[in-house]
Amino acid sequence: MDKAKKEAIIKEFAQSASDVGSADVQVALLTNHIKELASHLESHVKDNSSRRGLVAMVNRRRRLLAYLKREAPARYMALIKKLELRH
Repeated sequence: MDKAKKEAIIKEFAQSASDVGSADVQVALLTNHIKELASHLESHVKDNSSRRGLVAMVNRRRRLLAYLKREAPARYMALIKKLELRH
C-alpha cells in the first residue's frame, strides 16, 4: 500500500481531522491490506509466511470489530456497511 492510498483511507474513515488511529481507521487499513495479501496468495499458493501474516491480520481485525460492536454499535454498523464486510 503506497502512502497516498493510506492517507486517503485514513481521511475517509477518520472521526476527526487529527484522527489516525481510531478503531475505524485501523479496521479500514487492515481490510485493505488483507485484500492485497489475499490476491498475492492466490498466485503464490505456497507462501506460508505471508499466509500466517494474513491470519494474524484477520484476527486483529476481528478483535477490533468486536471492540467496536461492544463500545459503539452505530459506528460498527456503519463501518461494516461501508467496507462491505458482513452481508
